[in-house]
Amino acid sequence: MEVLAIVLLIPLLGTMLGSAFAFVMKSPVEREKSDVRLNSSGREETRPEVKQKMPDRMQKALLGFASGVMVAASVWSLLIPAIEAESHKGPWAVMPAAAGFLLGILFLLAIDELTPHLHVGATSPEGPRSKLSRTAMLALAVTIHNLPEGMAVGVVLAGAEEGMEGISMSAAIAVSLGIAIQNIPEGAIISMPMRAAGNSRAKSFLIGSLSGIVEPIGGLLVILLAAWLTPILPYLLAFAAGAMLYVVVEELIPEASQGTHSNLSTIGFAIGFVLMMVLDVVLG
Repeated sequence: MEVLAIVLLIPLLGTMLGSAFAFVMKSPVEREKSDVRLNSSGREETRPEVKQKMPDRMQKALLGFASGVMVAASVWSLLIPAIEAESHKGPWAVMPAAAGFLLGILFLLAIDELTPHLHVGATSPEGPRSKLSRTAMLALAVTIHNLPEGMAVGVVLAGAEEGMEGISMSAAIAVSLGIAIQNIPEGAIISMPMRAAGNSRAKSFLIGSLSGIVEPIGGLLVILLAAWLTPILPYLLAFAAGAMLYVVVEELIPEASQGTHSNLSTIGFAIGFVLMMVLDVVLG
């Protein structure tokens, strides 16, 4: 039970680590004070404002990295085990994976349409009209990302507990570690704008961290229902893969490809993909 709890919490710790970047940022008031200096005449003058945000190149690279991790996890940790679990069906072994994958896509599409949210770098929100702040809608967008990730960890853990072919506890740890790594930039993307807007360090950190709380909750629910879900675990594995790849194709890759420095996102994708592939094969 302790191992299950640790594996479920690892992705949340990644989000918290990224959110902790808020503690090294200055608020607008602190920046204004630090920007005042005396000129040669002894009078105060203000230096040009320097906005504190994640550098564009770093954001591009991290978005690409997150995409690579999620694509590799979807293939090696979710889709392949889903097909292997149904190998006794011969050529039809792929059908549960195909059906679950499409259901995962449709599920995230529905959430996307029904939830007001704002993507990183976007000027207008998506979903129904809402009076929520831009930061709140940005947090909702990240929470939508985190939902399928939590489900992925939970369903791999459930498969390992049930002794499902092609899935081990080491594979679950690999998925959890990979998602935790790509959660670091997501936590920073929430907490840093909040701090820059004048919120306290503690509040910025807390809101950024809470955006990842859905992951262990979603994973735990899957595990608790595992006894009833065992016959459809192959569908659930593919469902989580579809949901994760929806996030990659619909949100992460477009955000990483906008503007300049898109080549950095490609490099980040390659590194994330290879790292997750190696983790899954070596630990699995």
